[in-house]
Amino acid sequence: MMLNVKDAVLNQKKILLVDDEQDILDLLEMVLTKEGLRNIYKANNGNAGIKLCKEINPDIIVLDVMLPDIDGLEVCRRIREFSFCPIIFLSAKSDDVDKLIGLGVGGDDYVTKPFSPKEVAYRIKAQFRRLEQIQHVNRSNSIEELKEIFIYADLEIDEDKAEVKKSGQRIDLTAKEYQLLLYLVKNSNRILSKDLILERIWGSNYEGYDNTLMVHIRNLRKKIEDNPSSPKYIITFKGLGYKFVKGD
Repeated sequence: MMLNVKDAVLNQKKILLVDDEQDILDLLEMVLTKEGLRNIYKANNGNAGIKLCKEINPDIIVLDVMLPDIDGLEVCRRIREFSFCPIIFLSAKSDDVDKLIGLGVGGDDYVTKPFSPKEVAYRIKAQFRRLEQIQHVNRSNSIEELKEIFIYADLEIDEDKAEVKKSGQRIDLTAKEYQLLLYLVKNSNRILSKDLILERIWGSNYEGYDNTLMVHIRNLRKKIEDNPSSPKYIITFKGLGYKFVKGD
């Protein structure tokens, strides 16, 4: 049977599953395969997941928070040192605080156990759709394809290298933190509403949590501001949104 282009693209996507429960790994693999996601790799602990991630460079990771060696949050932190691929957390913890922590360390989505394997498949596909939408916009807008270097006092953002430096020292940002910063910078001196930012960075169908953006803004300030409590770059306008100030 001949595959259409969409199915062929899904077949090529590399999915890394990291969970210490073999039954969950096998069940997810079976369901994802039926959904057309057939290039699947599995690891049953955190260190094995990090090692496999470096070897295969996956397109997306489904990561359990509770692992026997190092927890999934630490795994995410270490992966973010070399990869910006989307990460979907799996966790038995349903508290909003736990979800925010997961998103704050670099996760892109959060699924609470017990879960439907089909829901995980749909969330994976949703992440791929968002990435495709971003790529489509970049392909469609020839002006936006021109990469720039933004320099503001001690802050430098090199769009071509996806690299941020402060006082000449590279700053490690998660994928979402980088996307958020770049969006704010490209719309500098404009107040951007919370809803607009969530739609542009997390997607129009994003069903996240009220504090998700606040957590990412706070983390960004810790990394780029001299005094996060009195920021000079990312300014909050209560009830309106956020603005990146160019300064002098």
